[in-house]
Amino acid sequence: MKPREERSSKRRLRTSYITTVVSITLVLFMLGIMGLLLLNAKKLSDYVRENIGFSIILKEEVKEPDVLRLQKVIESRDFVKTTTHISKAEAAKELQQDLGEDFIDFIGYNPLPVSIDVNLIARYANNDSIRKIEQELLQFPQIKEVWYQKSLVHLMNENIRKITLILLGFAALLLFISIVLINNTIRLSVYSKRFIINTMRLVGATRYFIRGPFLRTSALHGIYSGLFANAMLFAVIYLVGNEFPEISVFTDPFVMGILTSGIIIVGIVISFFSTLFAVNKYLRISTDKLYF
Repeated sequence: MKPREERSSKRRLRTSYITTVVSITLVLFMLGIMGLLLLNAKKLSDYVRENIGFSIILKEEVKEPDVLRLQKVIESRDFVKTTTHISKAEAAKELQQDLGEDFIDFIGYNPLPVSIDVNLIARYANNDSIRKIEQELLQFPQIKEVWYQKSLVHLMNENIRKITLILLGFAALLLFISIVLINNTIRLSVYSKRFIINTMRLVGATRYFIRGPFLRTSALHGIYSGLFANAMLFAVIYLVGNEFPEISVFTDPFVMGILTSGIIIVGIVISFFSTLFAVNKYLRISTDKLYF
């Protein structure tokens, strides 16, 4: 009977440990996802900004060699990330794809102008900067017009600011919820061992001696949970990266190193202190109150 009881006790203990590690792992994984977004918030906003630029519409009489020289001059400016030369034929082809029909056959000629598409460095992707750039570019005699969607640029910057604030607020809320969830999970785990703690206290064991095994186990749980959460995080990044190769832009090794280390440290710290407070509670409580 005794070996059976021991096996049953070990099984329950193992189940308790697994439940604790799984719970902490899931919470740390969600924190990792949020941390990845926050650490890459600037890269994300720069990536979005640098994919919105403007088009330089050139005059009809400008020759191809002059267009290429002008493109080189524009590329040398500090506000430019990339430029793309769009010929009349390329512009017509793009419009035909958008319309789904050959408009040249309908009107008899190609009315589209030669243009240069410009993508800006992120810090210049706002209406005030673009207006100054527009005034500067219009000084070139080859340029007829600088075209961009003012409302879209304004809306993009406003939305980036709002999303950043929402992310920060959500991250703070998620961190609070994570601490509460991990704390409650560990408190329940320690609660199931309250009689063992009381027995050790009654036979004269010191507080340090009683707390030691619990704190060491909690630190290990934090390490295991952090490692499992990091494995899940890398798996998600890998799967998403296969579908969206652009995601590799946001997986800088230095940032990932900070994030993965942070997840493990957070797991250890929260587990350690939650266990410490829970064990201290049952070290102070009277025997009669253990049953309530």
